[in-house]
Amino acid sequence: MSNKELETKIIDYLKKLEKNEIPSQISSKKKNLLLADKKEYEKLDQEQKDYQELSQEANQEEQNLFLTEIKELEEKKEQLINKIKEQLMEEEGTKQNIVLEIRPGTGGTEAGLFARDLYRMYYKFAESKGWKIEMVESKVDNEGNFTFVSFLVKGKEAFNWLRNEAGVHRVQRVPQTENKGRIHTSTASVVVLPEAQDVALNIRPQDLKIDTYSSGGPGGQHANKTASAVRITHIPTKIVATSQDGRDQRVNKERALFVLKTRLLEKLQTEKAKEVGSLRSSMIGTAERSEKIRTYNYPQNRITDHRLGISWNKLNFIMEGDLEELCQKLIDYEVEKKINLIEKKIREFQEGVDYVFAGETHKDSEKAPPIIIGDKEEKNSGYFVGYTLRSFDILSLRLKKALRETLAKQAEMLLSLDFQ
Repeated sequence: MSNKELETKIIDYLKKLEKNEIPSQISSKKKNLLLADKKEYEKLDQEQKDYQELSQEANQEEQNLFLTEIKELEEKKEQLINKIKEQLMEEEGTKQNIVLEIRPGTGGTEAGLFARDLYRMYYKFAESKGWKIEMVESKVDNEGNFTFVSFLVKGKEAFNWLRNEAGVHRVQRVPQTENKGRIHTSTASVVVLPEAQDVALNIRPQDLKIDTYSSGGPGGQHANKTASAVRITHIPTKIVATSQDGRDQRVNKERALFVLKTRLLEKLQTEKAKEVGSLRSSMIGTAERSEKIRTYNYPQNRITDHRLGISWNKLNFIMEGDLEELCQKLIDYEVEKKINLIEKKIREFQEGVDYVFAGETHKDSEKAPPIIIGDKEEKNSGYFVGYTLRSFDILSLRLKKALRETLAKQAEMLLSLDFQ
C-alpha cells in the first residue's frame, strides 16, 4: 500500500470513528485528540484544493506562488498524518520511555559481537532523536562482547519508534577470526518493554524483596556498606530486575524498579493477549520469540526486514543509527494492519451475532438465555451477551457498563435483530 493510500485509509477510519460507525477501542481523550487532528487535516486538505483550483486560471508568477503554498500544505498534511499514526499505535497504559534488552543467540563469539553492534546502532539512533540513554545492566565476556545488555531509552515517542524492534535479528558476515573467508550466520534477540504507568500496576511494598550487592558479584542484603548494585524481586510473580551500572545505590534502585514495572506490565499484556487471542500478542516482544524479523547481510551491504519484505542496500549507514526510514515503514505497516483488523471485526459483526452463556457460545437463539444489555458480572447473573465477542478484545467477553456512544448504537441494533 502506498503512502497516499494509507493516508486515505486513515482518514476514512477517523471519519467512521467520528460518526460512531465503529466500536471505539480507545479512551475518550485519545479519540478527541485524533478527531481534532482529523479536523485540522481536512482544513489543510481543503486549502490545498483551493490553491490547486486557483492555479489553473493563474498566470505563471501566480502559479509559482500557488505551487509553493500547495507544497507547504502537503508537508503539513504529511506531518499531521505521521502524528496520527503515532497516536493510533500508542499503547493505553504506557508512557513513551522504554527498556531495551539485547541477548546474543546462536553463533558464539560472533553473536556477542553482533549484540554489541546492535546496542551501538540503537544508541546512535537515540542520539539522533535527542533521546537519553541510561545503562541498567550489562554483562560481557572475556573479549568485551555483550552476553546481555539492558538500557533505558527516555524521550518523546521512543516506544512508538522502537516497539517493532522486538524479535530475533540475524547477521550474515565473515567473522574477524575466520581465515578462509567463510560467511557465518549469528543471531541476537531484542526485547522492547514500555514504561508502565503506576496506575496500571498495583505493587505493594511488602511484595518486594530488595537486595544490594557489590557489582563484582551478588551478595546478601546489605552485604557491605559500599555495595551499590540492586536486585529487586517481585515475590508473587518471582520476576527479578537488577541494576548495577549506576553511580550509587539510589540510582540503581530507581532503575531496577523501573525495569521491574516494565516486566510486570509485559506479563500482564501477554496474559491479556493470550486470553482474548488478540493481534496485539504479536507485538509483545519476548526472548522466546523464534521468528527472524530482520537479516543484516554485510557482504552485500543489505538489510532486509522480513515483515515488510523490503531490503535496503545501505547497511553501513543503518548500523550507524540511520534507522528512521525503516522504523517509519514499520509504523505504517502496523497502522495499516490495525485498521484492517478493525474493518474485519466490523464485517464479522455485520455478518452475524453470537450468544454467550456461562462462557459458552450459542448460535441457536432458542438455546441461549435472554439478552442482557449492560455489564452483568458472571457471579451475579451467570450470563451476558456479546456480538462476535471473540473478535472485540477490548470487551474482554462482556459489554461495558457504560455503553459509550458507539456501543449504544450497536446494542440497539442487537435488540432489533430477528434471529433465525
